[in-house]
Amino acid sequence: MSAISNFIDKNYRHFNAATLREAAVAYRKHLADGGIMFMTLAGAMSTAELGISLAEMIRKGKVAAISCTGANLEEDLFNAVAHNFYHRIPNYRDLTPQDEKNLCDNNMNRVTDTCIPEEEAMRLVGGFVIAEWEKAQAAKESYFPHEYLYKVILNPEFQKLFQIPKEHSWMLAAAEKNIPIYVPGWEDSTLGNFFVAHRLKTGLEFSVMKSGLAYMEHLSFWYSKQTEKRKVGFFQIGGGIAGDFPICVVPMLNKDLERGVPAWGYFCQITDAQESYGGYSGALPNEKITWWKLEIDTPKYVIHSDATIIAPLIFAYVLEQ
Repeated sequence: MSAISNFIDKNYRHFNAATLREAAVAYRKHLADGGIMFMTLAGAMSTAELGISLAEMIRKGKVAAISCTGANLEEDLFNAVAHNFYHRIPNYRDLTPQDEKNLCDNNMNRVTDTCIPEEEAMRLVGGFVIAEWEKAQAAKESYFPHEYLYKVILNPEFQKLFQIPKEHSWMLAAAEKNIPIYVPGWEDSTLGNFFVAHRLKTGLEFSVMKSGLAYMEHLSFWYSKQTEKRKVGFFQIGGGIAGDFPICVVPMLNKDLERGVPAWGYFCQITDAQESYGGYSGALPNEKITWWKLEIDTPKYVIHSDATIIAPLIFAYVLEQ
């Protein structure tokens, strides 16, 4: 028995801790039985450096595809090349409005306890990405948002700028494995703003960027193909569009197209959302049965806790398989 697995099995016996253990055990079993896992990332997981453990999950084949917000897509690259310029604020709850204005004046964009430096991170990455958009327009080509960032992060010139160990970048791991990444609502991101600004400056065409609807079409093909031979699990970190968008591919295929594909074969969500507030991201797994997303016997888990604490523990447990 490995150290982390032994610790969790011995100590995590009740409440959210017990659910963590049960979800990790079931994740292992899902993979051992030949299944694959689809993962979703909401919140600021990349800035929280979840890549330290997530990248290894991707490299070891424990994650087969990802849906994430535009922020999580880009912020892994921001951190990769500007990590030394990031500024952590342990006492962020004590900041005054004037403190916040001082950070703003110094081009430090705060995400909870961490400030992202605009010039060294956003503008630097933006320069590489804009060059790829312009190349696509010149060649009359069109790509998904993640495909442009794959081009950037696989660029040797970009990799020379890394300020973190390459094994800590989940986007680099994903690019090297070429796993599909689905980014619904990508426009809600720094690079989405850059795209529109560059269009207004230069006439960059919208057609160089494939849309969220095209992402759903791609996901429908991917899910249909995968479920011909294996079960696909759904591991959701946080809520929002990163999770709500991809989970709907099953009812779309079954109710709108009458394809008869299997429902998701495993479900786990790490969240602080409560179902009583009426938000879908806080829906208990059983509610998803009514939407054709899960079956009665699908292994289902909800862990009400902080994803930055829970996810690395589950990843470590799974990696010790």
